[in-house]
Amino acid sequence: MLTYTLRRILTSVPTLLFIALTIFLLLELAPGDPMAQVPLTVPPEVKEKMRLALGLGEPGYIRFWKWLVQFFWVEPLNLVDWLFSTNFADGKQRVISWQTRSPVMDIVVQRMPQTLWVVGMSYVVGILIAIPIGIYSAYRQYSVFDQVGTFVTMVGYSVPPFFSGVLVIVVFSIYLGWFPSIYDTTHQVTDWDSFVVQLKQMIMPVMVLALQTTAQISRFMRASMLDNLNQDYVRTARAKGLSEKIVVLSHVLRNSLIPVVTVIALGVPAIFGGAIITEQVFKVNGIGQLLITAIQANDLPMVQTLTFIFAILIVFFNLIADLLYGILDPRIRYD
Repeated sequence: MLTYTLRRILTSVPTLLFIALTIFLLLELAPGDPMAQVPLTVPPEVKEKMRLALGLGEPGYIRFWKWLVQFFWVEPLNLVDWLFSTNFADGKQRVISWQTRSPVMDIVVQRMPQTLWVVGMSYVVGILIAIPIGIYSAYRQYSVFDQVGTFVTMVGYSVPPFFSGVLVIVVFSIYLGWFPSIYDTTHQVTDWDSFVVQLKQMIMPVMVLALQTTAQISRFMRASMLDNLNQDYVRTARAKGLSEKIVVLSHVLRNSLIPVVTVIALGVPAIFGGAIITEQVFKVNGIGQLLITAIQANDLPMVQTLTFIFAILIVFFNLIADLLYGILDPRIRYD
């Protein structure tokens, strides 16, 4: 397992470099000019100086190399300085946002807690709901519960977040008045009452994001359980006199989780993508809204960094899924 892990990490490096180059070239070829936001009253020579200050006067390969050094070397050194109060990154140029003229990673770190509060909670809630639903639907195949669950999950997976988000705002915020329609990112939890306020403003965005997660994972869980319930080892376990609870939870569930682990692991970056729309609907000042704002402002360093972070998440959780295979199924060996 250790050899396989090291090999996968080494092979991930060229993959990430290729993804970084692809993102850089796509942004280079995309229409739009960072100077388009500058007022028309600014003289052309001043605009040219601003372009040079942003580094746009250098060739593309030099700007790409500088970005790689800043992202993979300077930013980790800055993190080390922050953790251990050292000075390794002093005097080194960081990735700077064209829009705010601040380090990109500092802005990402400021916005990340808001996204993790909503996205992380919604994913955990979605998984905790989806797995029991998938197990029971497979065990009680074609029952009323299974039929209703199939219908609800199909609807939940088909409805996009921008529609379901507006729908829950109209129902639960406008008509019923139970929850606030806008997420207050400045709210701080200091006591029980403030915690209740935080919980109320999280319910609707978490509900919207968890709906699709539950629909997808429960369908995969059901299909995987049905496939294993008809295997010979299940009939053998029952013939040996094992209780139905042990057969389902100890034998069938463990083997059924193998394909579901891939969906759960690879769904982490996807839920961040869904948060881009949900954060816009509920005005959550997180990573998704930051990406939308950067795209509208042609802030290429910010867009490039955020999209590459999403790519890193995909590669990382893909590796996690492969490693979990060997834990869930002893028959799988990588060495």
